[in-house]
Amino acid sequence: MVYADPDPDPDDAAVDALMAVAASDGVRALLVRLNERVAHRYTAIYRLNGEMLRCVHLIDKTGAVQPGFLAEVSLQDSFCQFVFRDGVFQTENSAFDHRLDGHPYQGVVVSYHAIPVVTEGSTLFGTLCHLDTVPCDLPDRELEILRGVAAGLPAFLERPAA
Repeated sequence: MVYADPDPDPDDAAVDALMAVAASDGVRALLVRLNERVAHRYTAIYRLNGEMLRCVHLIDKTGAVQPGFLAEVSLQDSFCQFVFRDGVFQTENSAFDHRLDGHPYQGVVVSYHAIPVVTEGSTLFGTLCHLDTVPCDLPDRELEILRGVAAGLPAFLERPAA
């Protein structure tokens, strides 16, 4: 007899569906779907390269993203540094977040919710994040989905040249 959980975790089902999109249509399609789930204008993947973070994928809900918008930022000037340190970083409104007092992007990137992306062998790839220039909340369920997608994402990311 095969036992099937009568009430599978909806977060797991959502993550599985999103990863299926990545498998069939690629990372960009996955990010579009992930972005559709939230109020944030942007969903992005940043890749750590030495002391710099480079945006390798950026979805703009409006389709009007400016070339170069947050395309590259130093680790020390990024919110990603807090993601790497703490395993998650969230701010609904950075302008009023005292953890960011004096930070160069405080009030510029207003809403930021991110999870680290770690490849096989525990190598830090970068971050998966939702961000916006206006305040946005991220429901706990969506954070868990972001976490699940970040865990499955390395299988679909470009590997560095050997």
